[in-house]
Amino acid sequence: MKNTDLIKDNIDNLTTLWRTAAAPLLSYHKNDPFQFSQIKNSGWPNRLWFGEDITEENLPQILEIIEQNPGLVIPYWDIFGSNSNEIFEKNGFEIRNQLVAMALKLEERFVLRNILSFKRVLNEEDAITWSDIYPLSFNYVISKETIVHNYENTKFYLVHYDEKPIGTLNLFQTGNVMGIHGVGVIPEMRKRGFAEEIMKFAINEAIDADCNYAQLQASPLGKNIYTRLGFEDLFLIKNYFL
Repeated sequence: MKNTDLIKDNIDNLTTLWRTAAAPLLSYHKNDPFQFSQIKNSGWPNRLWFGEDITEENLPQILEIIEQNPGLVIPYWDIFGSNSNEIFEKNGFEIRNQLVAMALKLEERFVLRNILSFKRVLNEEDAITWSDIYPLSFNYVISKETIVHNYENTKFYLVHYDEKPIGTLNLFQTGNVMGIHGVGVIPEMRKRGFAEEIMKFAINEAIDADCNYAQLQASPLGKNIYTRLGFEDLFLIKNYFL
């Protein structure tokens, strides 16, 4: 598969997840050329995104949407070769974080050490636990309501070690692509190989679902693990906020 196809698949999986997660809570909106999702009492998805390169002419509309929906984050896909992200930087926006979009062609299953157990979240009690431990790995909350309304749409997993919840995972399939999201391990359980074990489980699940590729967006914390597992860099995502 060409890199351009992988790039499109990565963005499609991510933005479809945002749209899908927000829709049951009536929190997805389309305002061409932008789409945005903002869920009350949740730090996710809460994104304003675009399907084409932006221009100065788009700025008033962007500012209007953000004024009406404070806290939206704008992911900028660094794929246009136009430096149009400078529009944000010279108008008061700041970079919250940067992620690397990555892809893996799926081939052989991994052998797991079976030190972790994985439980799909399908009830409110587990949804509360997932929502409680997720912010320990990430700097924002995914609300219990978001999870409860998306049991069927996306697969949330609680990861246990010695029967204690220590991590999170979210799998979301679009076509023959499995998006791997929300891989987190609570701070006191890090540097024990658990994140890599979660990733191997996720890759195996993707293979079992007959997917051809796994896609993700890597933070600096996890990127070395993903590279070691064979993921390749596609493009940079700069997340801007005002």
